[in-house]
Amino acid sequence: MLRNLFKGAASAAPFFPTLFDQMPNAIVVFEAENQQLVYVNPAAESALDLSRKALEGQSVHDLFGDNTALNAMITEVKHSNVSAQRQEMVLHSLPGSIHQDSIPAHVVIAALEDPALIMVEWFPIDQQLRSERDERVTQQVEANKQVLRNLAHEIKNPLGGIRGAAQLLEFELSEKGLREYTQVIIKESDRLQTLVDRLLAPHRKAHVMESFNVHEALERVRSLVLAEFPKGLRIIRNYDTSLPEVMGDREQLIQAVLNTVHNAAHALAEEIHAGTAKIELKTRVARSVTIAKKRYKLAMDLHVIDNGPGIPEEIIERIFFPLVSGREGGSGLSLTLAQTFVQRHRGFIACESRPGRTDFHIQIPYRRQEKAS
Repeated sequence: MLRNLFKGAASAAPFFPTLFDQMPNAIVVFEAENQQLVYVNPAAESALDLSRKALEGQSVHDLFGDNTALNAMITEVKHSNVSAQRQEMVLHSLPGSIHQDSIPAHVVIAALEDPALIMVEWFPIDQQLRSERDERVTQQVEANKQVLRNLAHEIKNPLGGIRGAAQLLEFELSEKGLREYTQVIIKESDRLQTLVDRLLAPHRKAHVMESFNVHEALERVRSLVLAEFPKGLRIIRNYDTSLPEVMGDREQLIQAVLNTVHNAAHALAEEIHAGTAKIELKTRVARSVTIAKKRYKLAMDLHVIDNGPGIPEEIIERIFFPLVSGREGGSGLSLTLAQTFVQRHRGFIACESRPGRTDFHIQIPYRRQEKAS
């Protein structure tokens, strides 16, 4: 098995798994002669979305296909022309992997102390750029939310006065036709009050930490959404049942996922009418992750994937901003609230979208029981 590492290689070999298991970049080690894999670190399992067991018996060629540039680098290192090679190239996922995308990556091929072994290390080129972009977006969203919270507080008191005055005026009016105008004032005041309450809601509710099964929470979300959309929509379960329990505010995380799935369902209006709408709930364990510049050994990885038309390009970068909505009549708050609840668990939520596939990615780190910030 791959876990019984290096198959009788040098005595120092057992050191490598301990070291490589902690590395944030994907690493595989293979035999130079036949290119059979002998070790896969957790980051590589996560990157390929395949377990060590699934990778047993595979070769580097199986892993990345007939990659001329990669093969040339391996040949150079194998024949001891150089100790290491670095190059940017496009890698392709193993055919059995769920992720079939091409990945532009920075690849390192290096000889190990044992000349019979070669290491391949890679990381996506856009990883750092994406991290920096997510940090900028998060800072901008936080600034916008703070402005809106302050604005909500300023609106709240005079709004109550407007509604009260309209009610008093209605009692004084004898003509029924004029009361229609006061009713407009009252109803619009109520609508704005609801909006203000939703803006302030995440900061009023206590943060209750408990350990819970994320799949039970997802089943609750699934049943709620299917009750609202009973025909034309399939919600597919793609669960990793080995997922540990999550420590967090169960109701807040359910609300975050519910808002995200509900948003996806509304975007699938045409597909639901045609009976082809699909939403996939996919869970995995992510290892060695960095969120907001902090390192975590494990995280819960959740994807909400739909086959809808995609998010309009002009709003994709602002999708988590308050009051931004791609749907007519939408409040533009559901995803903002989802992001708020996820961030309160030190996690992140991001979105990638193209016509036919929109993927909302939520990641929550596993932590010891503690008081949430």
